[in-house]
Amino acid sequence: MKTAAIIVAAGRGTRAGGDLPKQWHTIAGQSVLGHTLDAFARHPAIDEIILVVAQADMDLVERHGFQQRARIVLGGAERSASVQAGLGVTDADRVLIHDGARCCVSADVIDRVLSALVKSVAAAPALAVTDALWTGDAGHVTGVQDRNGLFRAQTPQGFSCAAIRDAHAAFGAGSADDVEVARRAGLPVAIVEGDEANLKITLPADFARAEAYLASQPETGMDIRTGNGFDVHRFGPGDHVTLCGVDVPHSRGLQGHSDADVGMHTVTDAIYGALCRGDIGQHFPPSDPQWKGAASEIFLKHACDLAREMGYTLTHMDCTLICEFPKIGPVALQMREKMAEIMALDMDRVSVKATTSERLGFTGRGEGIAAMATVTLVKL
Repeated sequence: MKTAAIIVAAGRGTRAGGDLPKQWHTIAGQSVLGHTLDAFARHPAIDEIILVVAQADMDLVERHGFQQRARIVLGGAERSASVQAGLGVTDADRVLIHDGARCCVSADVIDRVLSALVKSVAAAPALAVTDALWTGDAGHVTGVQDRNGLFRAQTPQGFSCAAIRDAHAAFGAGSADDVEVARRAGLPVAIVEGDEANLKITLPADFARAEAYLASQPETGMDIRTGNGFDVHRFGPGDHVTLCGVDVPHSRGLQGHSDADVGMHTVTDAIYGALCRGDIGQHFPPSDPQWKGAASEIFLKHACDLAREMGYTLTHMDCTLICEFPKIGPVALQMREKMAEIMALDMDRVSVKATTSERLGFTGRGEGIAAMATVTLVKL
């Protein structure tokens, strides 16, 4: 059974303040939307992530590299149109529809919704209202409201994909959320327990609340590892060098294992190091002729896949290329984009930079290129 997560993030969120829509604000080291994507990317039951954004935010999508982590769909003028856009591109059996501004959603909440969908066509998390409720006007209390049977709705809201697609087509206009659409269509909706931490960022103070929660997560058993890599390749005959997956014109080439991509080799070794799983030479022996001239992204993808198989999420990479020539600055962004694509990381989590050795040593003499890298892996 295929499960898709549709992250709705096309709104403007003006009440939260700032120059950017709330989902693009940075908290706890990355964008609100980046944290939301992380929550679903880490969940083993999610097969596909669909991110619905506004056309005006496409430059932000590309800047953060979200096109490498989710299928990007343009949203509509209202929420229902955005949800329908997401529903229109998936063939999943069941779907979780989630507000992009709920960046603190837990795996437990996702689990509860998915479990309820085994027996129900629709399910959603909620919290019972426990405070006294009043009605008011012009700053004065005008009455009281019985709180019995009232709940505070949360997301993700889960559905049979076919059922909610039909419901939105017929009853979606003007709806506040997807449960309202389901109810209009006569679909029964099971309630599962929500989570106080699963707040929706709406007002400026909510950013601090969300950041405090996210910052507290390492104290709950998070396993954080760092790995370092270092590699060197000498110059030889050729008309280009391959660095971090990009062919850079040069008067000489690099010699070494596979395509001699010293940057990608270094990052790969850093990942293996963080996992305590040796180095490239152990996994892909240079004495094996099948790796002669091979694209180094084969090795990097293997290391990233191994990290995922061991339960780790790659969260950051920093690579420094050490050489006098060729000049790295003009192609550094292209290198970041290529590495982000292979490693399935946001662009703001991938760094590629260069330095010289001030004409000292073998790099200073133009005999070759060296590289060093650090990566961070996280297991929740």
